Amino acid sequence: MTTPMGRRERKKAATRQALADAALRLFIEHGYDAVTLHDIAEAADVSTTTLLKHFPSKEALVFDEEAEQEAGLVTAVHDRTPGTTIPQALCAHVKRVRVRAAGSDSAPDVGYTDFRNLVTNTPALSDYAHRMWMRHQDALAHAIAHDTGAPPDDPRSAALARFALETSALAHEAADPAQAVDVAFDLLERGWDTPAQHGTGQN
Repeated sequence: MTTPMGRRERKKAATRQALADAALRLFIEHGYDAVTLHDIAEAADVSTTTLLKHFPSKEALVFDEEAEQEAGLVTAVHDRTPGTTIPQALCAHVKRVRVRAAGSDSAPDVGYTDFRNLVTNTPALSDYAHRMWMRHQDALAHAIAHDTGAPPDDPRSAALARFALETSALAHEAADPAQAVDVAFDLLERGWDTPAQHGTGQN
């Protein structure tokens, strides 16, 4: 059973949400670089000091899903359907939660489109989003190792976690994000094919 938040917690949550909403609105309207922390605090009717208590950086105002991201990755490994391999489960998860961010939706809503355009066109935000996503490598590696009965520091689990997370960057850059993720995870699942299968004659 979820414990209801007290008055203080509700107030903190409301302030945090007001700051995030104000920041996103100002960034979309004026551009990320043109907006200061003071502008955001003023729009949310709080002090800059209060803003920094809730968000450690300007980039963090745009992203508030780190815990959810990590929980989703771990759950994708532990709660996958019987008969589904770990790479298959992670492929489906990345396509579900990250391919949309690469612009694969056929008809995204206007608000989401504005958000993605902001992130895509602002290097500081794109870099921050990628760093935040890659911070889940250790948690994902431990989940993989635990699920397969390997030691916590298993290098194979660490490698799979690292490369699985990096498929998000491939999706972001690809003309067909979903296909890019499928190809990457097929490689992780099966390994590199022989040259003859590609018809290249080279390794």
